[in-house]
Amino acid sequence: MKPTKNLPPSETARVFQEIMAFIVGDGVKGACGIDVTKQFHPESEADLHVPQNINAAFLIVLCGENHPNAEAAREYLDEMAENPLWTHVADFYREGLKLLTDEFGVFYRKDGGSEATGLAQSLNDSKASPDVVQERLWRLFHPEAVGILENKEGRTRSLREKRKIRITRLNQAPVKDVPDEVLFTTNALLTVPPPGKTLEELDISPHIRDGMKEAVDGEQQFWYDHPVQIGVEPEKNEILYGLKNLSEALLYEKARGTVDKDKELTCVLSASVTHESLHRIVKEYMEWEFQNTHDLPGLNVYLFTEADAGRLIHQILVPAAQKFLPDIKEPAVLLREVVGVDGRYGRHYSFLKAIAALWHVLIDPKIRATFKIDLDQVFPQENLLKETGRTAFDHLKTPLWGAEGTDSAGNPVYLGMVAGALVNDSDLNDSLFTPDVKYPSSPFKGEDTVFLSKLPQALSTVAEMMTRYPDGDAGVDGNGSCIHRIHVTGGTNGILIDALRKYRPFTPVFVGRAEDQAYLLSVLLPQGREPALRYAHKDGLFMRHDKESFAGEAIRAAAIGKLVGDYERVLLFSNYARSLPWGVDRIKEIFDPFTGSFISHMPLTIVYLRLALKAATFFDSDRSEDMQKGLKIMELGSGRLSAVIHDLSGKDGRTLGEKYEREKRAWDLYYDILDHLESGIKSGDAFALELREKARQLITGTKLDTQ
Repeated sequence: MKPTKNLPPSETARVFQEIMAFIVGDGVKGACGIDVTKQFHPESEADLHVPQNINAAFLIVLCGENHPNAEAAREYLDEMAENPLWTHVADFYREGLKLLTDEFGVFYRKDGGSEATGLAQSLNDSKASPDVVQERLWRLFHPEAVGILENKEGRTRSLREKRKIRITRLNQAPVKDVPDEVLFTTNALLTVPPPGKTLEELDISPHIRDGMKEAVDGEQQFWYDHPVQIGVEPEKNEILYGLKNLSEALLYEKARGTVDKDKELTCVLSASVTHESLHRIVKEYMEWEFQNTHDLPGLNVYLFTEADAGRLIHQILVPAAQKFLPDIKEPAVLLREVVGVDGRYGRHYSFLKAIAALWHVLIDPKIRATFKIDLDQVFPQENLLKETGRTAFDHLKTPLWGAEGTDSAGNPVYLGMVAGALVNDSDLNDSLFTPDVKYPSSPFKGEDTVFLSKLPQALSTVAEMMTRYPDGDAGVDGNGSCIHRIHVTGGTNGILIDALRKYRPFTPVFVGRAEDQAYLLSVLLPQGREPALRYAHKDGLFMRHDKESFAGEAIRAAAIGKLVGDYERVLLFSNYARSLPWGVDRIKEIFDPFTGSFISHMPLTIVYLRLALKAATFFDSDRSEDMQKGLKIMELGSGRLSAVIHDLSGKDGRTLGEKYEREKRAWDLYYDILDHLESGIKSGDAFALELREKARQLITGTKLDTQ
């Protein structure tokens, strides 16, 4: 990359630089609450001073030539770009200088010129309170956060009114028998033991230990937030924890007499691994763990790795496509791109929904719905019964799931999906209806001064997830009216098979964060006259979130990766929304305030500022641990975000819109195959019946032996 140029600022650049200077400061603390200039020591070559200097230099250069350290900061970035140890980080920041200026220029000319100019003119208003100044910054960078803190109750009522559905027809045939009709799904993330721990130390069988050697010595293909390390202590293994508690939830229902004692629950478990060679030992490992700790009474678990998904494609789906859809070219290539469980989170999330349709057609036609849980979440049955008068399975029988109605704008909707809520383990003594996300309080510092997702998230949590029927304020009674949900969590949501096959929603494989909230985007508005697909909110359907109770160490270790994933979400959602046929303004109208806030008018600016200000916050501490976090977020962030920015540029040969359309074709092919197989089975077609038998044999082979 050529040296950064010192050009006279245009009017647009001048406004941008004034705003940046106000946020960053020029020798004193800026609005971000950090003295960034104090973090710039170009004369120091101490290990942790280099990343600190690079980060501070980037923020200083954004302020323009009026900053007293602008020239030195620019020279430092150029110098570090020539240092092999820091080239990738320095170049990421240097590229950002141009990206942010260009993006702001487009925004200024198209949408926000008056807003940005007004902000720049008001920054030196000495009479403005800190809260007013903060709201002005959010109005430019994070408008979805504006006005919430000063009017929480009013905004809650307004959002509930926006989400209100007038029911025109309740589901006349709701779920009645959960074990027979609902396929539960969940995902396990697995990886090798931590560095420094030998295979001989692990409490696993010799055969599994031998199978681990190839993975330990091999390269990692996929990265996840906090995967289960094979051989971890049973009490820290969320796979054991989640499935054991699902089994206990079923036993609780049987003890109450709401489920027949001979009934069994079916659960599809996908296993996403960091190393490809782990596919071969995952099933044996899980069976070893369950057989040496506890079994799963009443629970039938079917495990799918990427290899199992591949067998499903090549042995069942491709032959069916060749028979019934001969005009489709290379169906295997198309299907392999979307049907599987390894890779970014969107891949396994879509698989765990779509597998239910296949299950209904080829395995068990009694299955009418699927419901996904996360393995660090459990049904608090006693609390549910005490506070809501219903158990988890009772809640799933609601006629709201599958109801029809009209939304607040008079548009027809079909509530073919259902969503519950979460309560933190630590809050359960207060009430189930305790929001798991609390409102943040001022003063705000660092990245929060430009983007504070927790604020609209808290509003959405209270307004959507905590709504109870009947609710006088919202005017919803759970019978003639309810609310629909936009904000959902990865677990505690389900979809009816009919809705799945009709609407064919999916999360693209390029989505690596908030895959649950991206799912609805693919079918947000109807293409024809059918009603829009929406989530029914089921009040009282809670799962207890126990992640801190047993996996706190792993979660803390993954915190930096999760932050970077949050930054990726801004880039991906902003660009994905602009590639969809319904238009970004309409999408934001529906998705705001929380989910829509990740669809930004300046995504690159938001992401770079959040990363740099978060790193500056870490460097603002004297603790070595925080300094290391600053280094880690810069290294991880520059690598992962560079890759996303490159992908979004279309340099790999496809734009995001083209990727979406290709994945849509692939999922259409998947569901078309199932439609033809179903018709063939009903008509007695020998080929379809033969494939059904093969599918049943394949599925039987994936069943875990947990006894």
